[in-house]
Amino acid sequence: MTAFADLHHADQPLLLPNAWDHASALLLTAHGFRAVGTTSLGVAAAAGLPDGAAATRAETLHLTRALGPAPLLLSVDAEGGFSDDPEEVAEFARELYALGAAGINLEDGLGPADRHTAKIAAVRAAAPGLFVNARTDTHWLGDGDPEDTLARAQAYRDAGAHGVFVPGLTDPREIAGLVRALDDVPLNILHSPAGPSVAHLADLGVRRVSLGSLLYRRALGAAVEAAAAIRSGGTVPEGTTPSYEEIRRLSR
Repeated sequence: MTAFADLHHADQPLLLPNAWDHASALLLTAHGFRAVGTTSLGVAAAAGLPDGAAATRAETLHLTRALGPAPLLLSVDAEGGFSDDPEEVAEFARELYALGAAGINLEDGLGPADRHTAKIAAVRAAAPGLFVNARTDTHWLGDGDPEDTLARAQAYRDAGAHGVFVPGLTDPREIAGLVRALDDVPLNILHSPAGPSVAHLADLGVRRVSLGSLLYRRALGAAVEAAAAIRSGGTVPEGTTPSYEEIRRLSR
């Protein structure tokens, strides 16, 4: 875990791009990203399954198995661990670690905080080398109550989480306050076009900035734009399009 954990305490925040398959992860690595996360939305949508519904356990394991030997530090988005049973979540985390994952992201889905703390503690015991990033959905699914956010974040820290993730939080003052309240436990923020820049987040003390499903959604948008341009008689710029041979090499 040390190499991945160290990235959260470097001079700049860890900018973590999120991949949805083998090719996207390796292409990001080839372009200088040492650590890559997965996006549960991308993994689910690519398989025709719902996100956040504990439907992609097998797909998540399959992707981790494919990426485990790759030259990257992998953090796996495991939704809520695909179970409400802390021991089952711990067993899943143990499998991820055995396959080569460096970290796991576990979301509370605004469920009971004590259930999430039990999952965190169980994962820490089952896979001590796995970096546990504990996500609270107070701003993602709830009303963003600052007191609830702080209480959950501190509870997850006290349960042994190595980092805390609050997607949807964009207010600089609340971010800075949460950084102070968590002491030396890294705060993870989801990049938002409407929120602070990475440089501003760094000044606020944020140690990890995730891109979530943004890259997957951009890739889908680019595909549709390219098809529509060709249909209307236009052309697609080649500059940012990887060559056939470049993608082929990723799977060798």
